[in-house]
Amino acid sequence: MNASISIPNPLPAILYRPFIGVGRRHLINGFDLTMESVDRFNQLLAKLGRQDSFDRDQLVSAARELCDRSILDTAPACIRERLTKIAAVEQMVADGSWAPANDTVNTAKTIVDYARGHDDLLPDWLPKVGRMDDAIVVETAWPQLAAEVDDYLDFCRLRAMEARERGCAVNGFAFTRDDYEQARYDEAVLAEHQRRVRESSYLPASAPLFFVH
Repeated sequence: MNASISIPNPLPAILYRPFIGVGRRHLINGFDLTMESVDRFNQLLAKLGRQDSFDRDQLVSAARELCDRSILDTAPACIRERLTKIAAVEQMVADGSWAPANDTVNTAKTIVDYARGHDDLLPDWLPKVGRMDDAIVVETAWPQLAAEVDDYLDFCRLRAMEARERGCAVNGFAFTRDDYEQARYDEAVLAEHQRRVRESSYLPASAPLFFVH
């Protein structure tokens, strides 16, 4: 069974619909969000597949909503959940035993580079919403990466099982994507066999009763 990352909390609704407004807001907790930085951010999102652009006011409104939503001085759940996605992508990119599908490599590295970099739309130190831009980046790219990351997390699960059977650390033996594909196939065959056993029996069918007259 594949592992996956559940994301129950959406980002602010204003980020999912076309912006309609005057567009005058530009401050987030005293931080001045410039038009130049918004333009660079939109260019990055376009490379990741986003069709339309964010307005500065739209981003500021979303950030202010999240600040109001979060009682504690920590990032709200919708951001923390997407940071979990970024962590999984970063782990996948750094794992030399996993060979990502060719069409996901550049997208995965773009996410990691943005999360690690310092030329962010929002500075990470900004209270509550400093990682909102990272959350938006991974949200934009996730349709391209979801299946690959799910496979990688399942790879980690099967590798850990193999390590336990061998009595060694997960990096103490070679386990590649090919090994994972074979292990997943074997697991599926076993599951199908167990299903058939549950639905049938190895015992012969009972003989019909007969009477001696």
